[in-house]
Amino acid sequence: MSDRTAMDGEPDRRRWLSVLAKAPAQEVIAAWEGLAERPAFQALRAPENGMVLVRGRMGGTGDAFNLGEMTVTRAAVRLESGETGVGYVAGRNHRHAEIAAAVDAMMQSASLRPAVEDAVIARLESAQLQRHDLAARKAAATKVEFFTMVR
Repeated sequence: MSDRTAMDGEPDRRRWLSVLAKAPAQEVIAAWEGLAERPAFQALRAPENGMVLVRGRMGGTGDAFNLGEMTVTRAAVRLESGETGVGYVAGRNHRHAEIAAAVDAMMQSASLRPAVEDAVIARLESAQLQRHDLAARKAAATKVEFFTMVR
């Protein structure tokens, strides 16, 4: 399934995978359990832990350097209707990765997508935006304005 462009109107898979990966595990699990319809799925790749190398750049523009390693958990599932989903999350929470994969698969189903978009993705994205806004307001409250006097 391709990512959304301005013209084709297809779902933005990168967006929902990002929302699922960045959301706290307890929020993802609560949203999953709040779904009216949760289709059965089978694990194609059972949740497993691994490490990824995290790279960085000084100031966002300098030479890349290895910052360190980070633990991630991945899973892949197939719904009984045939859609396949993947989930990659930071940390070691197997349930979070499995649910992320199941939601990814459900978002690829035309019949399940509207309910999942509203009940899971929109809910998690809204909570993330609220957290980001709160952090931005806290940071703005500490901003100091410097000025110089010119003769």
